[in-house]
Amino acid sequence: MENDKGELVDLYVPRKCSATNRIIKAKDHGSVQISIAKVDENGRATGENQVYALCGFIRAMG
Repeated sequence: MENDKGELVDLYVPRKCSATNRIIKAKDHGSVQISIAKVDENGRATGENQVYALCGFIRAMG
């Protein structure tokens, strides 16, 4: 939900699994979120990162 200024005002915004596009529920205690830094051509971190969220279902598959 957004207010008049366009800001998100929801108390809880669920994440989606990057592999299956499933919603990661609040009770999914097997889920993880991994941030991988982006690097330039010299191998130095640029300050940006790519976030991957994996649900417990994917982790249980192995």
